[in-house]
Amino acid sequence: MPRKRPGRVRTKNTNRREPLLLSSMAPEDYNVRPGETKSIACPDCRTWRRIMGDTVLKIREHCISDKLAEGQKHTTCPGSDQLVVVDIDVQCWQAKQDRLLRDAMPQDNRRAARQFYKPLPAPAAPVSRITAEVTLETTRQSYLAHRKGCIRCVDGQHCTDGGVLARRYVLALQEEPARREAREQLKRQEQRAARKQLAPTVRKAQWARHGGEEVEKANNICTARTPGHSEFRGPGLPMLPQDVEAHDQRQSELGRQYAWKSTVTSPS
Repeated sequence: MPRKRPGRVRTKNTNRREPLLLSSMAPEDYNVRPGETKSIACPDCRTWRRIMGDTVLKIREHCISDKLAEGQKHTTCPGSDQLVVVDIDVQCWQAKQDRLLRDAMPQDNRRAARQFYKPLPAPAAPVSRITAEVTLETTRQSYLAHRKGCIRCVDGQHCTDGGVLARRYVLALQEEPARREAREQLKRQEQRAARKQLAPTVRKAQWARHGGEEVEKANNICTARTPGHSEFRGPGLPMLPQDVEAHDQRQSELGRQYAWKSTVTSPS
């Protein structure tokens, strides 16, 4: 397929006017779509003419009269060789034009030729295969509802679905203590978090109830320290007895008693 070349500007002449900015024209008066021939409605004669050039764009030279075949004189339009400057966002302009064209189309043309049918809904899954939150109450209700409507589940016998529901109910019974403990632990955690949030408010109320500034002043009072007391080891204790003579006499008496007991208890 031969490559389509853009129209060449065969002359450097212009109509000596200021370049025509596309932003100053109505969006429907020009066509600058990528891949299509650029064209514009001449501002002077209001006829669609081709825009020539690749980098330097000009309106192609054209005649002001369309009846040359009938013998009228060839008169060049003043809009010929008018410089054109593309100072718009081509993608935004193209999107807006496509939307206007789509809205202007009749409703029958805008309707899709291919019909899309809504698929039929899938059949509902049986109760034994429904994946939901498993609790003791839900498994019990599901099992009882199945036993009530199933003619094959009689006495200790179960059908396939009944057996699945019965095993699920037994498993929920076995797991219920662990679930209860988990719920209680979660409740305790929430209570601790709530108390932690209320702690500043509670401490503030206690501080206001027990005096506030008076307590702070009492804490800041520096009292004289008792001599002989240590801040870390406490008060100093006496290491010697108060009456040394009485202490020695008592110790000698205890020694004689221990000696007499030892002679009595010793074997002969």
